[in-house]
Amino acid sequence: MFFSSYQTEGFFDEMFEAGGGVRPHAQLVLETINSLDGGQLLRHKHAAERLLLQLGITFNVYGDNQGTERIFPFDLIPRIVPAAEWGYIERGLKQRIHALNCFIDDIYHDQKIVKDGAIPADIITSAASYRKQCHGLTPPFGVWCHITGTDLVRDRDGQYYVLEDNLRVPSGVSYVLENREVLKRIFPRVFEGLAVRPVNEYTSRLLEMLESLAPNPRGKPQVVVLTPGIYNSAYFEHSFLAQQMGVQLVEGRDLVVAGGDVFMRTTKGPQRVDVIYRRVDDDFLDPEAFRPDSLLGVPGLMSAYRAGRVALANAPGNGIADDKVIYAYVPEMIRYYEREEPILPNVPTYLCWRDADRSHVLANLDKLVVKSANESGGYGMLVGPHSTAAQRAEFAAKIAAEPRNFIAQPTLALSRVPTIVDDHFEGRHVDLRPYVLCGKEIYVLPGGLTRVAMRKGSLVVNSSQGGGSKDTWVLAHDPAPHAGQEQ
Repeated sequence: MFFSSYQTEGFFDEMFEAGGGVRPHAQLVLETINSLDGGQLLRHKHAAERLLLQLGITFNVYGDNQGTERIFPFDLIPRIVPAAEWGYIERGLKQRIHALNCFIDDIYHDQKIVKDGAIPADIITSAASYRKQCHGLTPPFGVWCHITGTDLVRDRDGQYYVLEDNLRVPSGVSYVLENREVLKRIFPRVFEGLAVRPVNEYTSRLLEMLESLAPNPRGKPQVVVLTPGIYNSAYFEHSFLAQQMGVQLVEGRDLVVAGGDVFMRTTKGPQRVDVIYRRVDDDFLDPEAFRPDSLLGVPGLMSAYRAGRVALANAPGNGIADDKVIYAYVPEMIRYYEREEPILPNVPTYLCWRDADRSHVLANLDKLVVKSANESGGYGMLVGPHSTAAQRAEFAAKIAAEPRNFIAQPTLALSRVPTIVDDHFEGRHVDLRPYVLCGKEIYVLPGGLTRVAMRKGSLVVNSSQGGGSKDTWVLAHDPAPHAGQEQ
């Protein structure tokens, strides 16, 4: 029995209840694992690693002197989400994404939410991701966040919280799709027994949504994926998604604006482009509109976009809602635009620009997680309980110098999932990044990227900080309760 000595250690465990009993939705997985001997399990693990290597599932780590490309660590034990639980998540995400789109559209038009006092004006204008160049833009369907990756966490009581919204160029969905392919080959009978909802329709849904944005298509819309190039940390994903959708992967130098339209250079001459799924940040998108020193973008692209000659996904300027200070106001956005209470709560957040909040944060740096408003990937962050006195002093100075750019949150006891460590299982902390597509309607991919803090005790799940991933199984229906079990 692989799990005879497994301990939940007071954390919410996705597979086991506090008393040690297996959760009903994980029973079949437990039985399958226990039917293997240690050698078989390790052979499955090594087979998965070989598959990942063959598939080329890699990512780049900036500033890593050991080599730029790594295989993304993958653990065989899936994270399983019951059907009813997923229904709650899906409703909450749809509500949130709709409100965020309303907010961004409002900010670049009438700013009613600011005029009505629901959000302070200076919080908007002081945001690093606020783009004056985007005022007056009207994307198709009023949608600014076409592809979103929202990070969810669970605390000790099992409650889901939104940790942050990733609206600009969210990455990771390729790992969701490839992880599923790997695990289906290794545990095919478990998928049949559990009725796990498929994820393989994501790329067709993505292409359908992108094509729906085309302003004036002449026949089938020409869609391209715009990448910064091979040295970007998510280049594998850019090429994977382009290949899966059957569209061209291009760099800025492959595109040109002429006569108000955007064209792709090809061996058969220029071809008009209708929709660009851009994986390039705003700053580098168009040297005429943003950073003039950018070599990654397309001169004149924003003019073509403003004139309605090409569609961009995600829309430039939507990073205003990625600011971690503005994140704290999303519950107010939901109340303001949806006239509803938020379904998925935020993590309680202290805003360091407020005097009282800042005093509390500075007095409790050893207990809180402090984040820079515009950093990502686990950078610009202090995990108080795991920090040194020198690190806390450094962050205290940063907060004092730029209070607007820092928030703090309680250190959550993130939920855990059993993870293979050598020849046994230990609990490792996880989060969940579901992916949401928004065009004429909102679609939530059933599952998402479960990221794992592979280091014992670590709460940082980012791949750039040594994290890995698990397949996420959303059940089509929940298993029938056993006799005597509560409904």
